[in-house]
Amino acid sequence: MNTINNTNFNFPKQKSVYRGKVREVYNIDDKLLVMIATDRLSAFDVVLPKQIPYKGQILNQIATKMMEATSDIVPNWLIATPDPNVAIGHLCTPFKVEMVIRGYLSGHAAREYKLGKRILCGVTMLDGMKENDRFPIPIITPATKAEEGNHDEDISPNDIISKNIVSEQDYNVLETYTRALFKRGTEIAAKRGLILVDTKYEFGKKMDGTIVLIDEIHTPDSSRYFYAEGYQERQNKGETQKQLSKEFVRQWLIVNGFQGIEGQQLPVMSKEKVLEISERYIELYEKITGEKFIKSDTTSILKRMEDNISNYL
Repeated sequence: MNTINNTNFNFPKQKSVYRGKVREVYNIDDKLLVMIATDRLSAFDVVLPKQIPYKGQILNQIATKMMEATSDIVPNWLIATPDPNVAIGHLCTPFKVEMVIRGYLSGHAAREYKLGKRILCGVTMLDGMKENDRFPIPIITPATKAEEGNHDEDISPNDIISKNIVSEQDYNVLETYTRALFKRGTEIAAKRGLILVDTKYEFGKKMDGTIVLIDEIHTPDSSRYFYAEGYQERQNKGETQKQLSKEFVRQWLIVNGFQGIEGQQLPVMSKEKVLEISERYIELYEKITGEKFIKSDTTSILKRMEDNISNYL
């Protein structure tokens, strides 16, 4: 089964290529960005050695659908999706901060809470909460890239503004957009029997100064979902929540002795595990979109992408 690990295209008027953990972004004439969702899988800020079939297509298509479903409340960078793995949009200058919003005490927030921390990014978390309990009001816990390395670091709004990472005026817009998007994402998830637990949004500025939503949105790589049915019963019993997100990959790594800490060895991922992860991604696609996932033709996947992008450009 063919997967996309990396690309090496050379399009007309191509200025540069940025290679992220799972995406590769081509700058076309300092006007357009061609974003390719590869099948790479990352966890704990480490790219795992094996690719996941159809993962890139799933992320790209969910993000596209969610951009379209939120464009009436927040403008976004997207112009077209000429290929299942490709999005093309406006060149933007990204803000150097990720807007993380949490409706529940889960994931990173829960891990910090268990360590006894009650303040996260300047936000106070109430005493007496259990993992996966709902916050009275969703909390925004921004993250920024470390000066060295690729790890995300928690940061408070006050520090974001005082360190001139984002101006106060722009940050207020980012917070407003983040809450509006999370509200809409929560409503979309509820219609599918899901709870949008937490997610992250990234924003940038177009050349005309307009702040827009960029990158992915409400995908399993950027979001955590619980099944709504049985949520409260599981909480009452202290049971693990049934969820659709990348957290199951992190938990598998943790059980096998890896959390991205220096000196730890990545566990070997069997073919069966790779296919299991692929099926989980497909499950989330179908659950969150309410549509059957149609696998793209991966016979000559790189040629397919190159042809589709070239024809569009």
